[in-house]
Amino acid sequence: MVEVLHPHLDRQGQRGGQAKLSVEDQLLVALEDWREYRSQFHIGVSWGIHETTVGRIVRKVEDLLVKCGKFRLPSQRQLYQPGWEWKVMVIDVGEMEIERPPKNRSATHHYNASLRS
Repeated sequence: MVEVLHPHLDRQGQRGGQAKLSVEDQLLVALEDWREYRSQFHIGVSWGIHETTVGRIVRKVEDLLVKCGKFRLPSQRQLYQPGWEWKVMVIDVGEMEIERPPKNRSATHHYNASLRS
C-alpha cells in the first residue's frame, strides 16, 4: 500500500505546503479510521492534526487505493468459478462476561441495607 501511495502523497522537494505526516503515517491514519471507528476528531487529537485534515487524508488514501485496483476483493462471479482456491484464516476470538450486580437490586438498596444493620 505504501508503494502505491508514495508517488502521489510524498511532497518532499515540491512547491507548496509540506505534509505534516509521512506517507506511512497517512496510511496509518486511514487504517485507524477504517478499523477503529473512532471519530475523526479523536484520531486528529492523537496525531496532532485537525479533524478535517483526517477526513482529507482518508479520502485521498481511499481514492488512490481504489484507483490502483490492487486491493479490490474478487467479484462473486470469480469466487464461484472452478479452479478458485479458497484461503481461509481462522481466528480464535472469545468474549468475557462482565460481572455486574443483578438488575433487580440497585446499589442504593445495598447501601441502605448496610446502614440498617
